[in-house]
Amino acid sequence: MDNLRIFAGNSNPKLAENICAYLDLPLGEAKVKRFSDGEIQIEINDNVRAKDIFVIQSTCHPVNDNLVELLLLIDAFKRASAKRITAVLPYYGYARQDKKVAPRVPISAKLVADLLTVAGAKRVITMDLHAGQIQGFFDIPVDNLFAAPVTIRYIREKFKDDLIIVSPDAGGVERARAFAKRLEAGLAIVDKRRNAPNEAKAMAVIGDVSGKVVLILDDMVDTAGTLTEAADALARKGAREVHACASHAVLSGPAVDRINGSAIKTLVVTDTVPLNPKAAGCDKIEVLSIAELVGEAIIRSHRGDSVTSLFV
Repeated sequence: MDNLRIFAGNSNPKLAENICAYLDLPLGEAKVKRFSDGEIQIEINDNVRAKDIFVIQSTCHPVNDNLVELLLLIDAFKRASAKRITAVLPYYGYARQDKKVAPRVPISAKLVADLLTVAGAKRVITMDLHAGQIQGFFDIPVDNLFAAPVTIRYIREKFKDDLIIVSPDAGGVERARAFAKRLEAGLAIVDKRRNAPNEAKAMAVIGDVSGKVVLILDDMVDTAGTLTEAADALARKGAREVHACASHAVLSGPAVDRINGSAIKTLVVTDTVPLNPKAAGCDKIEVLSIAELVGEAIIRSHRGDSVTSLFV
């Protein structure tokens, strides 16, 4: 533990503090300042020579600022002769742009992977990637953790009988099926058609949800269009209660208004992304902490122990 150091950028300081509290380690001192034109300036005030460095930074809003902060922090540690630098991204921004969906568009998730590697990261710890195949974009080890242990424990305490796990689209069926199996619950799917980015239209419900308590499961909630369309479709099909669960509470644009105006009774998220002020004031949203899960991954990675049990 003498060689382990934890640092963080400005994206999610509360989560970083909670992780350090779990590890019983102080948060390293790093100053992140800005010039008057907006350029980011980094200054590390702790000796990191020959140390095992973990940098905690979610690349959430403002995405580009937080990403550049992370890259500059990694570069600073590399130039300060750190032994190993691990980028800890509880939320991996640009993950939705993981393939070419049209001619002449970038694969942004791959570019971010390249940037992290070139900056000097030797390992990445992240959580609930939008697509697991993004791990293949890296030429360094990637630990893709899952919030499932935290969320499943909550679901078991909160919901008892007549529970149906719902995937809001075809892409999330595998995740929903895995949850349904572990919770011994039913499974349903909402058939969704997307006409443009951040616009979704729920078309049909596959499965019997009449009179049931349904839980929509997704990896992230951005503008909440998919989520609220799915919730309303389930309510029209006779669902007794509609709840939702997601790992990453991006909640941009009209998300909170949509959630308040929808059939959703509660939305359970984790603290991979800090809630914006409007979302923090929403009575429907509950936040679970993944600090212990990430902290355990950090300590096991530092010691060279297996982290396999954290993936399930």
